[in-house]
Amino acid sequence: MRGSLSGDASLAIDDAGAADDRRSLIIARLERIPFSRFHFRVASILGVGTFFDAFDALTIAVALTVIFSSLHIGFVNAGLLISSGYAGQFVGAWLFGYLSEVYGRKFAFIASMTLFGLLSIATAFAWNFESLFVLRLVQGLGLGGEVPAAAALFNEYLRTVNRGRIGLIYQSIFIWGALLSPIIGLAVFGLFGQEIGWRVLFLLGGLPLLDALYAMVALPESVRWLAHRGRAAAAEKILDEMETVPRRTPLPPLHVQRQAPDQKMRLGELFAPAYRRRTIVVWVQSAATFFVAYGYNIWLPTLYVRIGGLPVSYALWLSVVSWAVTLGTMYGQAFLLDTIGRKPLFVFGFAMIAIGGVGGSILVSAAHATGWPILFGVQLFMGFGTAMNSSAGITYTAELYPTRMRGWGVALASSMNRLASIIAPTAVGALLAGGLGIGSVFALFGLAGFIAMIVLATMGIETKHRTLEELSP
Repeated sequence: MRGSLSGDASLAIDDAGAADDRRSLIIARLERIPFSRFHFRVASILGVGTFFDAFDALTIAVALTVIFSSLHIGFVNAGLLISSGYAGQFVGAWLFGYLSEVYGRKFAFIASMTLFGLLSIATAFAWNFESLFVLRLVQGLGLGGEVPAAAALFNEYLRTVNRGRIGLIYQSIFIWGALLSPIIGLAVFGLFGQEIGWRVLFLLGGLPLLDALYAMVALPESVRWLAHRGRAAAAEKILDEMETVPRRTPLPPLHVQRQAPDQKMRLGELFAPAYRRRTIVVWVQSAATFFVAYGYNIWLPTLYVRIGGLPVSYALWLSVVSWAVTLGTMYGQAFLLDTIGRKPLFVFGFAMIAIGGVGGSILVSAAHATGWPILFGVQLFMGFGTAMNSSAGITYTAELYPTRMRGWGVALASSMNRLASIIAPTAVGALLAGGLGIGSVFALFGLAGFIAMIVLATMGIETKHRTLEELSP
């Protein structure tokens, strides 16, 4: 009974209740605000980081076509070089995921961009395989932290009705970075030559430093994170700005739903009964998607040259076409996520990976097809599947965890794609160096797609038309 409590205890309960009421009101105000120029500003600042995260990560795929001869390395060392960046990203995802929960999404975003921008510049001055390996490893810390911090921050600003569509359109900026990486590589190689050009590409990767400086003054912190951390006044100040943005129609009436009492973050809660199944799903989805995407796409320009017999310029243009197809797939998917739902599209995507991988392996074995057309055709199948699960998977992960551990949950799921990205390029290099051929690579990717398809079909949950607070107790 309230009457049996001491005065201090009763006051504490009243204060806690008032804090929950205030947080509930903050969430209700946020949920009624449609996408506006405020959201566009946030997306633009975060998007520069996300673009260069992809650009810096994929620059190695472009540069590798030249580094093979420039630094005199073979298939195995090339695989290790690719994997070094992802090893750093694995650690960086955990590190910056934790920092995003303790110090905020904004802090983690700015710190990670500053780190990977500085190290990209340093990488331009690598003098041998060992130095390039170490610099890419350290740069990976920042690359691993940017996407989870940005994804958590942006998703926490989106209202339920079109969160899937807008979230995926924002995440497509990552694919633009991947798409333009080979195009910019071609331009740079044409202007500076290949020996100097690959270093210029890494210098361009330092541009995020400018965005980090701008974000310090122009990027708002997540309203949901501020409310969760008891900084309601700061959250309400941002909401006041959002609500005063000019719009054609007035804001709808407030519908306040009482939120559950706030809880503190516990690092191990990802594996508690309420979230264990979700964690398995997003870890498998993330690992399988990027095992295929980075295991194949990072190698693809080099495979076009070494196995397909194409000149470097042709190889890079084919990579551009592949990424363009991926981008088109994602934009089509964006308009289906909030109608068909997330889960059916994810399952279909993994089925396409399985079909592409197994089909490619059969063609290589039965018809001995190893030219560039088979490399390109299999990429289209598997690229379609990875496109369905990559960027949308990040949005999906952010939907499955509460604010108190959303950054942590997205970061650890992201670390699984980094782990897969460490293993996959090295595995491809080892299979090719061991004489097992491209058919064995296709079969490996097909198996990964099949396993993920089963996991998503049997354990995945649907999140469309449900608020973030409704989805996660």
